[in-house]
Amino acid sequence: MEYAKQLNEYAPAWSAQQVDEEVARIREAALKNRNVEVYKFCYSTIDLTTLSCNDSVESVTAFARKAAAFYHEFPHIPNVASICVYPAFVETVGLAVDGTPMRITSVSGGFPASQTFLEVKALETAMAVENGADEIDIVMNVGKMLTGAYDEAAAEVELLVKECGEDVVLKVIIESGALKTPDLIRKASLLSMFAEADFVKTSTGKIDVAATPEAAVVMCQAIRDYYEKTGRKVGFKAAGGVRSAEDAALYYTIVEEILGKEWLTPELFRIGASSVANALISAIEGAPVKYY
Repeated sequence: MEYAKQLNEYAPAWSAQQVDEEVARIREAALKNRNVEVYKFCYSTIDLTTLSCNDSVESVTAFARKAAAFYHEFPHIPNVASICVYPAFVETVGLAVDGTPMRITSVSGGFPASQTFLEVKALETAMAVENGADEIDIVMNVGKMLTGAYDEAAAEVELLVKECGEDVVLKVIIESGALKTPDLIRKASLLSMFAEADFVKTSTGKIDVAATPEAAVVMCQAIRDYYEKTGRKVGFKAAGGVRSAEDAALYYTIVEEILGKEWLTPELFRIGASSVANALISAIEGAPVKYY
């Protein structure tokens, strides 16, 4: 499919200055959302993540069991949306959280660089799904985006969407910190949606620049514009660098201001993090808590 031509049906991205002005406006609006109810909701949207070279069956099992125990330890706080791991640990998480509503997210497709054979990306995705992944996070081919090979970048996403099937959620990481400009961030977001992605996500957290409010504004504008043309709702996920309760409230407010309250559900808004979990629990409880 000629995805790049579809970009012509959409308005161009805002300038960096316009984006900065919008972020400044939303920062002011976010002050009202620094409260316990918003923090509880943000906690419920977390994809609790362990993506380390030190991961093992033992460490991932302990991590997942800790997340599952949260249902009983803090029954007044809605638990995280999912646990996010490398594909080889999907089955490990499944065994550890069996009997709970916990969803399992697997990174895939040559995460975090997306620099491997397309056949390998497809097989890795298919195996993660077969092992029990409810959601798949892949990385768009940044090299193809930077060189203008938009159709090829979107076609890869389309293939992996098909590998997931209808029942598995696919999130596309556009690696906004590498794309840098509002123009490329908007194009990558739209191309992902043209290819039927269920979510667009800021970052892997594996490069110097991760999620930023500026990238989030551009991505949410793209989601809004796509929805207005197609009627299909696509989710937004902020990942990498979301460390404080105030950070979480800011991304909540970006979604609220640009997409509206109907996007403020775990089905359409996620935060990918590990460090922010303790920060949010502490903010909710009104005292320092180091659960993870």
